[in-house]
Order: sequence, then C-alpha cells, then structure tokens
Amino acid sequence: MSWIPTHLEGVWVFEPKVWNDARGYFVETFNASALPDEIRNTTFVQDNEAKSTKGVLRGLHYQLPPFAQAKLVRCVQGEVLDVIVDVRPGSKTYGQYLSVILNEISKKQLFVPHGFAHGYVVLSDTAVFAYKCDQFYHPIAEGGLNYNDPQLAIDWILPLESLIVSDKDLILPNLNEHKPFQAS
Repeated sequence: MSWIPTHLEGVWVFEPKVWNDARGYFVETFNASALPDEIRNTTFVQDNEAKSTKGVLRGLHYQLPPFAQAKLVRCVQGEVLDVIVDVRPGSKTYGQYLSVILNEISKKQLFVPHGFAHGYVVLSDTAVFAYKCDQFYHPIAEGGLNYNDPQLAIDWILPLESLIVSDKDLILPNLNEHKPFQAS
C-alpha cells in the first residue's frame, strides 16, 4: 500500500497492492491502521455508492462546517475523472484543483479532507463510484461550485456539451460567488 501526498495540503492518493491470479484479484481497500499519520484520526461514519452512465458529472459539492465531510473515494467499476477544488479561505492553494483518474483496474483512491469541493465525471459506459464520509449528510449545509467555472478552467476530458448534469448542479455558483467555507 502506498499513500502519496499531493500538491494540495491534506490530500492523498492511495495506491493499493492488488494481488492477481487465475481466480481473479484480491485488494485491501481500507485499513485504518495503514492511514498516514495526518489522517489517522479520521473516523468514517457513512458509505455511499452511485452508479452512473458515461458523461454524467456529479459535483462539485461540499458541506459547510460544522458538517464538513472528509471523504475517501474510489471507482469500483468503470472509470471516472475525480476532481477536487480547494475552497479553504487563506489556503496557499485556494481555488486550485486536482484531477485523478480512478478506475476498477488501478483501484486508486483519493482522500479528500474538509474544505474541498468534490465531483467526478464518468468516462466509461457505466461506473460505480463509492466513498466513505466522516460526517453524515446534512442538506442545510450544502455548498458547491459550478463545474464549468472559467476561473477554475477544469479539464473534464469529455466535451462539455456531452455532459449530463443535474438541474441542481447547473445553477451552482462560481468560485468568486460561493458560500465561504469557514473551518469550525
């Protein structure tokens, strides 16, 4: 197992060891004792899973404090482009994004700490996306960013006109208009 820090403080990519043989494969997808020291105290309380078709874009979402969520995300089946944006005021990487391809082959995972907007787009015909959260979902704490914010200039890989986006996500604000994320 390898935990690799990224250029965004507190964000880690997890590359698990996958054992393949004639029967298939085995992979340990989570082991709390193997977490890096910086995130070892994260206690996950909820698992979520979503199945989507090619071009579905979900995001960019976050929850405001005191209900902010840290997430450990992965693609169980298919392939997605996973994207996070730093929305922590005062952060040296505020407004910067990171994108990572997550798929059923590499089994990579991404740890998303509090203070990041998160979303993904499905690149394969279908994908099953799963994630652990350290906080329960609270509708009153919803926040989000427009996936097509020109200031962010996210490369979603697929043509923007081919994306399938919910009505709710289509009206999310740009970075310079969103609800400020203040740590609790």
